[in-house]
Amino acid sequence: MRVALEDHGAAVVQAPPGTGKTTLVPPLVADLLGGGGGRVVVTQPRRIAARTAARRLAHLLGEPVGETVGYTVRGERRAGPATRVEVVTTGVLLRRLQRDPDLPGVGAVVLDEVHERHLDGDLTLALLVDVRQNLREDLLLVAMSATVEATRTAALLGPEAHHPADASDGTGAVPSHHDPGDDSGVSDSSDGDDGGATSDEGAPRGAGAGSPGAVSTAVPVVDVPGALHPVQRRWCPPPPAVRRTDDRGVTPAFLDHVAATTRVALAEHPGDVLVFLPGVAEVDGVVRRLAPAAAAAGVDVRPLHGRLPAVEQDRALSPGERRRVVVSTAVAESSLTVPGVRVVVDAGLSREPRTDHARGLAGLVTVRVSRAAAEQRAGRAGREAAGAVLRCWSEAEHAHLEAHPQPEILTADLTALALELAVWGVPDGAGLALLDPPPPGPLALARATLAGLGAVDDAGAVTARGRAIAGVPADPRLARALLDGAAAVGARRAAEVVALLADDVRVPGGDLVAALRAVRRGGPASAAWRTTAERLRASLPADHGGGAAAPAMTDDLAVGAVVALAHPDRIARKRAGSEAYVMVGGTGAVLGRGESALRGLEWLAVAGVDRRPGQRDATVRSAAPLDEDLALEAAAPVWREEDDVRWEQGRVRARRVTRLGAVELASSTLARPPAELVAAAVRDGLRRDGLAALPWSEAAHALRRRLAFLRTAVGEPWPDVSDAALLESAESWLGPELARVRTARDLARVDVLGALRRLLPWPQAGRLDELAPERLTVPSGSAVRLDYEGDQPVLAVRVQEAFGWAETPRVADGRVPVLVHLLSPARRPVAVTADLASFWATGYPAVRAELRGRYPKHAWPDDPWTAPATRGTGRRR
Repeated sequence: MRVALEDHGAAVVQAPPGTGKTTLVPPLVADLLGGGGGRVVVTQPRRIAARTAARRLAHLLGEPVGETVGYTVRGERRAGPATRVEVVTTGVLLRRLQRDPDLPGVGAVVLDEVHERHLDGDLTLALLVDVRQNLREDLLLVAMSATVEATRTAALLGPEAHHPADASDGTGAVPSHHDPGDDSGVSDSSDGDDGGATSDEGAPRGAGAGSPGAVSTAVPVVDVPGALHPVQRRWCPPPPAVRRTDDRGVTPAFLDHVAATTRVALAEHPGDVLVFLPGVAEVDGVVRRLAPAAAAAGVDVRPLHGRLPAVEQDRALSPGERRRVVVSTAVAESSLTVPGVRVVVDAGLSREPRTDHARGLAGLVTVRVSRAAAEQRAGRAGREAAGAVLRCWSEAEHAHLEAHPQPEILTADLTALALELAVWGVPDGAGLALLDPPPPGPLALARATLAGLGAVDDAGAVTARGRAIAGVPADPRLARALLDGAAAVGARRAAEVVALLADDVRVPGGDLVAALRAVRRGGPASAAWRTTAERLRASLPADHGGGAAAPAMTDDLAVGAVVALAHPDRIARKRAGSEAYVMVGGTGAVLGRGESALRGLEWLAVAGVDRRPGQRDATVRSAAPLDEDLALEAAAPVWREEDDVRWEQGRVRARRVTRLGAVELASSTLARPPAELVAAAVRDGLRRDGLAALPWSEAAHALRRRLAFLRTAVGEPWPDVSDAALLESAESWLGPELARVRTARDLARVDVLGALRRLLPWPQAGRLDELAPERLTVPSGSAVRLDYEGDQPVLAVRVQEAFGWAETPRVADGRVPVLVHLLSPARRPVAVTADLASFWATGYPAVRAELRGRYPKHAWPDDPWTAPATRGTGRRR
């Protein structure tokens, strides 16, 4: 480690969880810097992990936290002038980088758990590489990973690996200087699951990403093999009738199964038990199921997640006098050590960010755990002694799990990341050492969202308003709601509502107003909520209502107003005659099952919503009442008045409509709609109902078939008259007829034959009857209609009318022979040929022998070559 840092200034430490890298590497780096070399800043992805790591380091030094070792997390700081090692959340360091990229007083940065691939972790790593290359070559940088992701990280840290995009001063990405507060709005990750550590096995150690030969560009990797004790694996799938999840989340029946499996673990294995569940609600559900019987048996049941007060987290992480069951989210997966654990019960589920970019819906979804995460969880049972893991799925299911979870940058909403990139001076992230580049489509949508907030200009550069939004320690949408909501509802209430949304306080019945009143009264979530609200209010600039009194507005509407400012695209209005809603963004929504004070309200400001695959409408998880005036104010940019002309139920419906996004506010009949809109509406109606809605005469059908034949046989310039082509060009060939249509009766009067003639190419149209004649004159003198329905033109003629016809007729300038259907006197086919000469020579004798007795009044000559053709009957010869 010393050699790597002395020679290269940077290194990657690869070591499995539990090998001591978090407690051993920071003091080593501090010792290398010496007393005057600056502070060592150590990052952790979660607040609980930062506090725990600092306490562990301080304990090893025999000092209280805040002296040699301290920590800073969102809303809490315990560090002083003598602090040499400061443990912070990744978001805190990101804020400091944006405020002052020189990082004065910092001699080294140690990034822990980089394999988790959270958004703020990936971005902070990239910005630190940029700082080292352009501002602080002396800054020591260590990235610590628990997986083979270390090889890619080492390549990114190398001096030649990346060349940041040029900026105005020629030094690469130019950071902006502002004071955005403590924590990042990119991702708090207080209860997040592991990000996706994409495997890089097989790549040469030290090879640059995408550049196998660039070994010299990578920094050294210090590989510390783990020494876990053996862990017995046991498969405990739920009964076949038990579903893990449904449209409401993890099912109670599955939580019953997890609790039952935990009881088996207690009965059959020694030591403390660590249970992994995807979220806080599931943790609380299993704790409730276990607590009564466990207490009677002398076992303590402790929840563990990021929303708990620090004292409760410490109780879960400290050995007790009695046996314990610690029921945890993924917070205990890799960045924390829970002492005394010999058994792990793994529910096999995790929470990962997902975004439906088409509908603008983002949130955490419950998914099956990856194999990599399952192995990390199992390893918790083997840190101190031999242990066991009980997995709530089958061995067969395990083989089909994803190898690794997806990196957040590939699945999450990128609005906060896009704002951080804009503040740094590289709106598209070009040149930054990101392990994975942001997907172009989602990044463009994120930048469009920021533009709608006024945070960036047309070029993507951050605006003054964008800097103000970035200065609020919250997601950009929530920051906008705080800034604008302070003037609308008062600074205190705006901060309280934003804190409610930021902390994702659980909302019984989906009613955010009831949730606000509940946390004001006090309860388990009140302390954390109040701290967040105070911090948010303190972050308000003086000119944004920081000291303003609350305007006269009820809490019901105040909550709705702030939520609407945060998510204007989720403002929802009830559909007429339905319990469902339509949101401004265009997605349908319904309230969740059960009683709710929101049911039946005309307007809602929706905060939490999810949409499962296969569902037409999204499900509202949290919302507040709203009225039309507040809706118009919050979503003013998408208000519009437009002419709505469409084909409905066999007629043109023309209205002047006022809309708020996809929500219709009012409408009136439009007496004289623009002709182009009428034509477009009829064309859309034809696309939906098909060309059969037009009055096709036989002559129109015949002309269309002839044109289709010429298109196939000759090609250009003869037009394509397929359904798709005719629908696409309806306005050109139907012409003014479309503009006159109002009803199905008007449509029935359209002259389709005349309209089709508009498609004839000139001057070639003059040869239509020559190239694709409607009729052919046969030897009898009859003009017989050609049928162009199939692939080859067909002429159906009685045998007697074709006597003496030796040469098969051809069309399309002789390109295509006519297929002759020779008919009996009763006009039934007796032969089909494209070679008349061959038929007269070989086929006719058999036809004559069969039919002359059946039709004795008709001519059946021995020599059809010389016999006169006749239309009617003739005597036998």
